[in-house]
Amino acid sequence: MDLERPFPDFAPSAVGFRERARAVAELLAGHLEGVADGPVLGAGSPVELEARFGALDASGARGGADLLAELERVVAHAQHVHHPRFVGHQVAAPLPTAALVAFANAVLNNSSAVFEMGPVGVVMERRVVRFMTDAVGWGAGAGGVLTHGGSIGNLTALLAMRQVVGARRAGAPGRDDAGQRDGSGAADPWAAGGANFAVLTSAESHYCIDRSARIMGWGAGGVARVRARADGTLDTADLPRALQAARADGREVLGVAASACNTALGAFDDLEALADFCQAHDLWLHVDAAHGGPFLLSAATRDRLAGIERADSVVWDLHKMMLMPSLITGVLFKDGRHSAAALAQDASYLFAPGEAAAYDLGHSTLECTKPTIGVTAYLTLAVHGAEVFGRYVERCCGLTRAFADLVHAHPRFELAAEPQGNIACFRHTGADAEGPEASDALQARLRAALVASGAFYIVLATVGGRRLLRTTLIHPATTLGDLRELLAQLDALAAT
Repeated sequence: MDLERPFPDFAPSAVGFRERARAVAELLAGHLEGVADGPVLGAGSPVELEARFGALDASGARGGADLLAELERVVAHAQHVHHPRFVGHQVAAPLPTAALVAFANAVLNNSSAVFEMGPVGVVMERRVVRFMTDAVGWGAGAGGVLTHGGSIGNLTALLAMRQVVGARRAGAPGRDDAGQRDGSGAADPWAAGGANFAVLTSAESHYCIDRSARIMGWGAGGVARVRARADGTLDTADLPRALQAARADGREVLGVAASACNTALGAFDDLEALADFCQAHDLWLHVDAAHGGPFLLSAATRDRLAGIERADSVVWDLHKMMLMPSLITGVLFKDGRHSAAALAQDASYLFAPGEAAAYDLGHSTLECTKPTIGVTAYLTLAVHGAEVFGRYVERCCGLTRAFADLVHAHPRFELAAEPQGNIACFRHTGADAEGPEASDALQARLRAALVASGAFYIVLATVGGRRLLRTTLIHPATTLGDLRELLAQLDALAAT
């Protein structure tokens, strides 16, 4: 082995990279241009895909594969979120601008947990966080961090809630700043009885709230459920009962986790009423606005989140209603010191005192090697401007309202609830006379047949024990004509 020369198999080659990059760009450009002409999903079954993509083993059996040919197969069998009839999950068709920045990020491979490892990414991330906290309506003392997805984001916020409120209840000094780096404190507020903490949340909140409570060691009782209304919102009248029941169960309730909006029905909880309740009972208010955060960017939709400025923490995804690649999530705090309340450990090989110490984002996130997702967010906003995203949100909500009107006007469909944003749940009534089980089976059959046809991609949701067809109208190219065709195809399938 010649140690005076680069390892030949992996030595950087600008020429080879340039040629491959051009070819990949052409492949993806062709996909974007023609995606609407093919099926939304043509992946085949798991068994079929396993057969198409051979196993990798230590002998290098897959070595020497042609990159472009392999990528062509990936594109062909992927879920085509850029198809205008992809109206299922809350996954965006990322803007080409954002995708190109993400590509550059992958080549540069900086890490923004430590300023020296990703200086531009750290500065841009701080600018994006300030943009988001300003949109929430907080002052100069607010702060936060970008992380990978709402599940990690909600856990991060609830960890801070446990640390700050737990310390306050225990009469211990709060662990509010990155200068105290052990993340637990000399007076550990949950060392004794911490497993008995709980958070109040709606029966319709995202499952990651329950998962976070279990990760923190609170068990199944760590989430105290509040009834949901028929429209999917948290029933604020049930809060006193839920709080009393949790306390009777030996739980010390630290806060409320609100949804803005929830996943199944897209319902926005009453944040003003929740803020009043939290203020009266010394509780932390956390708002899971992973989906609905961008509604703050339009005067026409901002009212859905009225009262959010009174929250202690907010989670806001940019990879949903801001059309950026997965995953970019803001974990935001009204008091920016709380961003490092639970995750500020010592690591001498990473963090050192000095001017840049305050720029080391690793104190505020579970991640250590943290890609520079702030660059993607910053440049996408810098190129397109915030105003266009507000108009996009308005358009998605308007399209969903128009779709709801189509459902109302159709004799064989009905809405589960009036949509509050860009998510709508509905059902075909063709099997209602046969009872709930037959009706639920019909919705599942219709969805399976429609997706298998490749014509549309929609999903199922269960709300109040009933199966529903669910759409998320998130693609900028989806039209009302597409949605008329959606109902027509579902109705035709129901007749077969």
